[in-house]
Amino acid sequence: MGRRTPTIEIREDEVAVCVDEMALLGRHPEGGLYRAVYTPAWQQAVDTFTGWLKSAGLEAKQDAVGNVFGVLEGTQPGPSILTGSHIDTAIQGGPLDGTLGVIAGFLALRALKEAHGPPRRTLEVVAVCDEEASRFHSNFWGSRAIAGLIRPGEAESIFDADGISLADAMRGCQLDPSAVEKARRDDIDTFIELHIEQGPLLEREGVPVGVVMAITAIEQLEFEVRGRADHAGGFPMDLRRDPMIGAAEMVLSATKAALELGEPAVATVGKIRARPGSPNIVAADVTFTVDARYPDQARHERFVAAIADSFDAIARRNGLELNHKRLLYQPATQSTQELVATIKSAAAELGYPCREIVSGAGHDTQVLARTGVGRAMIFVPSVNGRSHAPDEWTPLPDQVKGIAVLTETLHRLAY
Repeated sequence: MGRRTPTIEIREDEVAVCVDEMALLGRHPEGGLYRAVYTPAWQQAVDTFTGWLKSAGLEAKQDAVGNVFGVLEGTQPGPSILTGSHIDTAIQGGPLDGTLGVIAGFLALRALKEAHGPPRRTLEVVAVCDEEASRFHSNFWGSRAIAGLIRPGEAESIFDADGISLADAMRGCQLDPSAVEKARRDDIDTFIELHIEQGPLLEREGVPVGVVMAITAIEQLEFEVRGRADHAGGFPMDLRRDPMIGAAEMVLSATKAALELGEPAVATVGKIRARPGSPNIVAADVTFTVDARYPDQARHERFVAAIADSFDAIARRNGLELNHKRLLYQPATQSTQELVATIKSAAAELGYPCREIVSGAGHDTQVLARTGVGRAMIFVPSVNGRSHAPDEWTPLPDQVKGIAVLTETLHRLAY
């Protein structure tokens, strides 16, 4: 496949300047970035992005929860085509997760404006305020606000590790938590998000662009295993009701369930806590999380049910009590086939190899899909499959190719 010279050039040096500027904001003392919602580093990123928009002659708007939109007004009335991603980071995250999608949307709209002037349909780029939930367990706060999925008073009921409510954090950024419902948008009918893959497939196959066919269902559960605290030396092993033993079996059982279902099923225990937490005391209770994911909804539900059933059996066998609650849930999402076809055609026109791919990570696209908007995602390779880590990276030429495909796609949709 021969490479065509793009009608709209995306320059490596301009991409690098944007990436480098954002990478200075929220540096973590132990490496990587920590740019959590409603923190000073987050505010700096918001201000930086807003400055970019204004310098490019795009209208800048901030909604009630802090999402920032850059608008390139169309010549015809009708719903907007939205692109972008999130501007917050994971704890000790890398420079591209979410942020590259924000940069890509900005550069695409700027390039289209400079090359072709006003579009027929309104184009917007969004910097979503909070996707990672790295400060608050806020469950896609920014995109849920756009979708109108935030409950009244919810901001008052969510707290960070320091006991600060999400509502108070908003107030600290001059945002009114009682006005959250004003962030809802019903004038968007298309969302296209560029993102790093966060996995190894594109790099391993030498393919610079992926088009996402489906986004996995995500379910996060917290399990509490209750036994009885006893002396670690004086109480015999065969008489103990040790919740740590039960929890250990459960962790292995969740892993087994994922392996038996096969790729791309995954189950992760990323957090575990024992109480009272002393080396010389048999634990009274153990709490741990399970993150389970599968891209087919029906199979995902059976997968999670099998994990829960196995945990119940383990608890009964060990004389333990078991309780659980759901922390997060996003259903599996299928991409809009017409948009997938447009992305593939754009990549082919530019001469860039492109492959279909399934996303094992959750994204803002998944939330906005619940409103019925057309949706698709463009992936670019992740070096060694790394993400949510300081060494997260995509080679600059691949960043440019992904942004070029996004730009061509938006041109086809809006002009």
